[in-house]
Amino acid sequence: MSVPLLPLLKKHFGFDAFRAHQEEVCAAVVEGQDALLVMPTGAGKSLCYQVPGLARGGTTLVISPLVALMEDQVAKLKERGLRAERIHSGRERAESRQVCQDYLVGKLDFLFIAPERLAVPGFPEMLAKRPLALVAVDEAHCISQWGHDFRPEYRMLGARLPSLRQGPPGSVPAPVLALTATATPAVQRDILAQLGLKAAEAFIHGFRRSNIAVEVLELPQGERPALIAERLENPESRPAIVYASTRKSAESLAATLGTRHSVALYHGGLSKEERERTQTAFLTSKADVMVATLAFGMGIDKADVRTVIHAALPSSLEAYYQEIGRAGRDGLPSRALLLWSFADRRMHEFMHSKNYPEVTVLERIFKAVEKGAIAKDLLQADLAEGRDGLDAETFHAAVEKLWVHGGLRVDPDETLHLGVKAWKDSYLRQSQHRAEQLNFVSNFAQGTHCRMIHLVRHFGDKHDSGRGCGLCDICAPNADAWREPEGDERVVLRGLLSLVTEREGQSLGRIQREGAPRLDRDTFEDYMEGLARAGLLSIQNESFEKDGKAIRYRAAYLGSVDDLSLVNTVKLPKRKKTAAKAVTKTRKKSKPAENPATDETIAARVGALKTWRLAEARSRGAPAFTILPDRTLNAIATDNPADLAHLQAVHGMGPKLVEKHGKKILEVLAQES
Repeated sequence: MSVPLLPLLKKHFGFDAFRAHQEEVCAAVVEGQDALLVMPTGAGKSLCYQVPGLARGGTTLVISPLVALMEDQVAKLKERGLRAERIHSGRERAESRQVCQDYLVGKLDFLFIAPERLAVPGFPEMLAKRPLALVAVDEAHCISQWGHDFRPEYRMLGARLPSLRQGPPGSVPAPVLALTATATPAVQRDILAQLGLKAAEAFIHGFRRSNIAVEVLELPQGERPALIAERLENPESRPAIVYASTRKSAESLAATLGTRHSVALYHGGLSKEERERTQTAFLTSKADVMVATLAFGMGIDKADVRTVIHAALPSSLEAYYQEIGRAGRDGLPSRALLLWSFADRRMHEFMHSKNYPEVTVLERIFKAVEKGAIAKDLLQADLAEGRDGLDAETFHAAVEKLWVHGGLRVDPDETLHLGVKAWKDSYLRQSQHRAEQLNFVSNFAQGTHCRMIHLVRHFGDKHDSGRGCGLCDICAPNADAWREPEGDERVVLRGLLSLVTEREGQSLGRIQREGAPRLDRDTFEDYMEGLARAGLLSIQNESFEKDGKAIRYRAAYLGSVDDLSLVNTVKLPKRKKTAAKAVTKTRKKSKPAENPATDETIAARVGALKTWRLAEARSRGAPAFTILPDRTLNAIATDNPADLAHLQAVHGMGPKLVEKHGKKILEVLAQES
């Protein structure tokens, strides 16, 4: 099917030319080619199904999980004189029935539906009565359990697509176009597999945002509101979106910023009317700062956002990239600022342990349901009794995960029925994958190379030039934010570099333990990253297998520069006011240990810690993971802290845990040394 596309583009959308990469996608789809399009927010993905749909004639079916985006797209298409409608849970039955009638008589160019509509009896059969021009699956990453916003209701698409695209007997099969702004190579492969698109062509383009200057700053949580207020003081930095990690922090930030700016607040705890009101205020520029949780922004198109600030570490690079993509859609210079600390990571790790309970918990529930169907509340009460009783939060999380991975079937009245037995591997893979997402975003925050190149490579954009952006805090550092190392600090920097010279590939935890055991973790990371920025060493992500699991760590290797005198050129964050004092304490022990810990030694420590944890858990009548999760025990065993201060620096630990368990943990480690 050869149809001139430029006339359609000009007639219906008013553009004289396609944007980068749009035309090749449109041409492939018009010819009937299935395709996967991964293109950043604001790059014009919607046009890649709208133009081909019009060129092929008939109705284009658009499946989207976002009601706000659906409403926005339909309104814009209607403004252009096109026949577009939508069906979702927010519409009245009479309205939806009329849309169905219009579809059946061929009155629609575009029909938008929510994915759960395909589970309504008779609805897919109604759609199949007419041949479709094209099926567009928007936000396609939602179908993948490896995607950052996995939606179980999307899983039915793979089974429904064959009949939808085939249509009535004798019709020409409609091509399928899957679209998303955030999909890593693993997610891309899973999307194609789940949708059954074996011969699809993949278009992965345009992840470099040449007008966004990305900056990452490590900062204690208490200092962030003042810095955010300062950054937004200049009118050229607004309109702005400030993302907070919780409703409480969003409300607090909005109150602080509201003393200086016109602020709108948006989070899931507000009523629908309140969310619509505050969203409208921002879109119409009545408010020039939007403080929001991650619930805000999907499908919202405001072209002149100048700044996007993350007030805490995001949960994944996919989510982060999508959110900063809401800045500078008009192509003008914009900024993205990420504020973080290791406390943010510990919070994410805590939430991960809540969202993904130990597999033994899921096994208990599965075995209980093996005896026969049972009401969810009744089973919860049964499993809450006794020494190993499950708390409600853990129970509910475990039931949900069993349902997602097929281990349980759940009736509308929440009666639990046994599902498939092969749920465990899928659950463990997804849990590990989610933990890896935190590693990816943490590594990005601690990175020592161009921020934009880091993002481009993460998404597998093979067409990118690979050149530094020249805008981010790595390519163009702010001189006011950095300082030269002082005399004592140079000594420690040389000592750390000597450790890497003597034995490359060591984990950062081991280097700290041997070269700077009394240095707090944050300051140590500043030193290592400073050496990496100067080219004296490189920091890479490594892993090893243990008990069937991949244990990941950061390792140091010699860099491209071998002149040790260049330690004087290392730049350290200017805000670290206590670094010199901390260094004075570390000079006494900078000699590397003669017998570094082997994997067997670490495994022995883990075993001893698990024995202690089990006894502690039994004494408290609680699951072992509620004392400390396995990943924290592994981190403790690897770092082998010698004192409480070092223990508190271990990932997963904090003041309360150290106060509760610190002395006993150190005793266990001492016995294994």
